[in-house]
Amino acid sequence: MAFRDRKDGKRITNLDGMHGLIPHVMPKRCDADVYINQKFDVTNLVKYVEKKNKNASEEDRITYFHAFFTALGKLVYNREKLNRFVMNKKFYQRNDVSISFVAKTGFTDDAEEFFTLIKVDEKDNINTLSKKVKGNVQKIRNSKRNNADDVINFVGKLPTFLKSIIWETIKFLDRHDLLPSSLTNDTIYYSTILVSNLGSIDCDAIYHHLTDFGTNSILITIGKIKKEVVIIDGKEQIRDIVEFGAAVDERIGDGYYFVKSMKLLQKIFDSPELLEEDANEKIEETNK
Repeated sequence: MAFRDRKDGKRITNLDGMHGLIPHVMPKRCDADVYINQKFDVTNLVKYVEKKNKNASEEDRITYFHAFFTALGKLVYNREKLNRFVMNKKFYQRNDVSISFVAKTGFTDDAEEFFTLIKVDEKDNINTLSKKVKGNVQKIRNSKRNNADDVINFVGKLPTFLKSIIWETIKFLDRHDLLPSSLTNDTIYYSTILVSNLGSIDCDAIYHHLTDFGTNSILITIGKIKKEVVIIDGKEQIRDIVEFGAAVDERIGDGYYFVKSMKLLQKIFDSPELLEEDANEKIEETNK
């Protein structure tokens, strides 16, 4: 590993002057997060999921979340700047593509929440990723904690003055890449994208800020799928629409890059058979 690299990413040094200066102008991630609210037409995706599940066994059934999860993984492989992060005013390209989410042990007010992070390998597709998601959720429902959960549970119950000391120490170690991998590998704050599937609790997408802890640069909330009237070629059509709310660290890319990424995500939803290809399979982009 090069001296300038981190355990979880390779240092990027070939930046233009503007991007080299931005982390000094906006040193904190919460200074640089921008909100992107986007509606996607998922009519073809809904039909795809329904068709795929028609004669599938319970083990092979997929959900809309599995499809969104796979689409986001494929998007990152096609748009590599989405897998960057800024730490200590330096830019890094993440070594892995990972997506994380928080899951509850049950749908009650008092049910515990657990972190889960899933690495999207180059050869993954909707079939393999749906099984990964199901497996992780089952572990959570069985209340099997990971190392990060144990640390958070322990530190969170300490007296306030001790929590402050320990947390400042953790943040210092985090900035200087000194935290053990056993803590960062399972933590949502070290993922490429953190997803909150609000549609599963019949909620619309909301704005959620990024944090200054960890390396996570993108947080996406997914709303529920709704029927909406859309004008296509001058005619009204009823389509299946889902809303995404994304908080993005603007230091990793400009507005044009993010807009093109959203258009590519729509292309995946329009052609959901792409989800069955390898995650790193390149998708032809348009320049519009």
